[in-house]
Amino acid sequence: MARESFAIGSVRVRAGRSQLVELEVARLVTGGDVTLPVRVVHGREDGPTVWLDAAIHGDEVIGVEVIRQVLALLDPRTIRGTVVAVPVVNVLGFMTGDRYLPDRRDLNRSFPGSARGSLASRIAHLLMTEVVAKCDVGIDLHTGSDRRDNLPQIRADLDDPETRRLAEAFGAPVMLHARLRDGSLRQAARDAGAIALLYEAGEALRFEDEPIEVGVAGVLRVLAALGMLDAEDDDDAEPPVACRTSGWVRSRGSGILHLEVDLGDQVEAGARLGRVADAFGTGGRIVRADRDGIVVGLTRAPIVHAGDAVAHIAVPEG
Repeated sequence: MARESFAIGSVRVRAGRSQLVELEVARLVTGGDVTLPVRVVHGREDGPTVWLDAAIHGDEVIGVEVIRQVLALLDPRTIRGTVVAVPVVNVLGFMTGDRYLPDRRDLNRSFPGSARGSLASRIAHLLMTEVVAKCDVGIDLHTGSDRRDNLPQIRADLDDPETRRLAEAFGAPVMLHARLRDGSLRQAARDAGAIALLYEAGEALRFEDEPIEVGVAGVLRVLAALGMLDAEDDDDAEPPVACRTSGWVRSRGSGILHLEVDLGDQVEAGARLGRVADAFGTGGRIVRADRDGIVVGLTRAPIVHAGDAVAHIAVPEG
C-alpha cells in the first residue's frame, strides 16, 4: 500500500517525491507577496518526520548552506520518513542581511506566535502550524551574533535520554546542556511534543568551511540515528564533549583586544585569554579565564569596552 501524501499549505506531496512549497507570509507595500520557501522530501517508506530550519536570524547564513548541501544528498525514493526543510525562515531579514525583522523584533523570541499578532508572531505561527506541528524532531541552525564566532556545538536538553542520544549522534565537538528561552523555537517545539536540537557554529554573514562541513555531517548522522538513512561507518569519529554549564569572560577595561586563544582550546582558571591595551600597546589589562573548560565562543571585534564579552567557556561534565 502506497504511503499517504504529506499535506502542507494547500499542497499534498506524494510519497517518493521532493517538492518546493511556498507558504504566504505577508504582502509588501508594493503589492508583491513574501513567501516562506519549504522543500518537502517525502520518502516512499514510513519513518519519522524531521524539520530543518535556518536563518531565523536573517544574518545567519551558514545554516542555509548546510541545508542546501543536505538536500542535495537526500533521495525521496530511498529515504525512510520525511524531511521538511526551511532554509530561510526570516525571509525579510535575510534579503537585507539583518538579524531582525522590519518590525525590529527577534523572531526567536516570538514563538509560538499568533495568526493575528505582529509580523514576527505571524511568521512564528506559520512555521509552528505548517512545519513543527507535523514533525517529531527538528534541527534549528544558528551562528554567533554581534561579531561573535562559535565553535560547532549542539545545544539541547541533555537530561532527556532521546534528545541526548541524537545530540551525541550529531557529533559536533561539544554538546551543551542549555536552558530553554521564553519565546524560542526550541521551547515552543518542546511544548508541541517535538525534540529540538540547536546547532551553533561560525559567524554571522560569513560562510566558513568547518562549521558547514560539521553541520552537514551532523544532520546526516541524526537522520541515520533515526533510521531514515543507512548509517555510514564512522568508527573514527570523536564523541562530543558534554558540558553542563558555560559563561562569558568579560573585559575589565576598554581598548584593543589581542586574543591569545582559539575556539576549541582547553583552558584552566586563571589562564591568559588575551590582553586589552590602547592603540600604542600600553596600559593593558590581561583577560583571564574564570573557570576550567573549553573555549566555545569568541568575540571577533578588535575594539572592546569594559564589560564586553570576550570568550565563552563551557565546563565539561564530571
